[in-house]
Amino acid sequence: MKLYFEEELREEAILAVAKKMMIAARTAPKARGIDNLVITLVKRDGIKEISGHLKKMAARDNVPSFFARDAENILAASAMLLVGTKIKPMDLSPCGMCGFQDCAEKEKHPDHPCVFNTGDLGIAIGSAVSVAMDHRVDNRIMYSVGQAVLEMGILGSEVKIAYGVPLSARGKNPFFDRR
Repeated sequence: MKLYFEEELREEAILAVAKKMMIAARTAPKARGIDNLVITLVKRDGIKEISGHLKKMAARDNVPSFFARDAENILAASAMLLVGTKIKPMDLSPCGMCGFQDCAEKEKHPDHPCVFNTGDLGIAIGSAVSVAMDHRVDNRIMYSVGQAVLEMGILGSEVKIAYGVPLSARGKNPFFDRR
């Protein structure tokens, strides 16, 4: 009789959930139906590369100590979602929620986020991690990973805000209760 132990199937199962998370992020509601998201999946080799860059940033820039901690934590992930947004105004009127009078004025500041871009990103990430929760896959939304990904240019030059979501299935979530 051939037995299939959980340890043998774990990574395949996590990748299947990660793909569903990507779909959940893509189909999450977007302002005016305009989709500015970039969503990708990173496997172990890519995670190691991002971890190395986080360590480099921690040493080089005197960034908060959690950058170095997160660099180690993500190495426990079998896969990691990267979700980012481009910064493009929605041309809604009246608005001004970005702090500028209107979208025309905001366009003079192309790196300043439109609140709808960041809102859409948050909704998409929330949808994605809810899929992970539904499948009992451990995860954590990480700003630090997003900063490394932006600096590395992984999601393209148009993406200005990003987060990483490492995924793991172990006896304990490696992304919480950290030193």
